[in-house]
Amino acid sequence: MKTDYKKLGKRIKTIRKERALTQEKLAEMTGLSNNYISNIETNRSIPSIDTLLKICNSLGVTPDFILLDSIYTSKKYLKDEIAVKLNKCSEKNIHLIAKFCDLLIEEQTNE
Repeated sequence: MKTDYKKLGKRIKTIRKERALTQEKLAEMTGLSNNYISNIETNRSIPSIDTLLKICNSLGVTPDFILLDSIYTSKKYLKDEIAVKLNKCSEKNIHLIAKFCDLLIEEQTNE
């Protein structure tokens, strides 16, 4: 299994912002530099396990929440990915996708 460090950085940034923390404050809490926090969030640096644990502890989340795309995060992330892909579709295909979504929802309610 390959780690997507771009997603990892985005998740850290999202959680940091949800906690109303600046990069500087998170750096202070972890004993890391704010440049390093920025580099992790923008996929310019890959954190070690120790660093990841410091960040997780400071944010009050478990490493699996950051690494494994918990249902909470993945749903939000997937919605963003779907929105980006929809923007690339033609109007006709968007209507087709909407109908497909209706079928999926109908199937789900029948289970």
